Amino acid sequence: MLMPKRVKYRKSQRGRRAGKAYRGSTIAFGDFGLKAMEPAWITSRQIEACRVALTRKMKRDGKVWIRIFPDKPVSKKPLETRMGKGKGAPEFWVAVIKPGRVMFEVAGVGKDLASEALKLCSSKLPIKTKVVSRPDYE
Repeated sequence: MLMPKRVKYRKSQRGRRAGKAYRGSTIAFGDFGLKAMEPAWITSRQIEACRVALTRKMKRDGKVWIRIFPDKPVSKKPLETRMGKGKGAPEFWVAVIKPGRVMFEVAGVGKDLASEALKLCSSKLPIKTKVVSRPDYE
């Protein structure tokens, strides 16, 4: 699963999810992409499930790009623990997604197969998404 090798701070604050994605909102590498329509935290497990679904559906033809990386630690306190005694230990890693962000891209396969694979990938995610294609794709 994806996670950073090193981070400056072990624990981070939650932050806000307001606004749209201006960076990473266009297709840069492939022919088709999966664009987020809602803000969310996408966990490293969900990213991995999407990657597996995409590669299996395309039968390892074509190429897949993952345009998001889980670099935010989410901490949790153990179950049945009393309040206080500091912040919990980092439990998992998430990528902060804003609406408009292209999360996955594929190339080297036909339009039908690419959209099917991206729809399957979309079902592994907790947000509404849209399959988009490069503007100059025929």
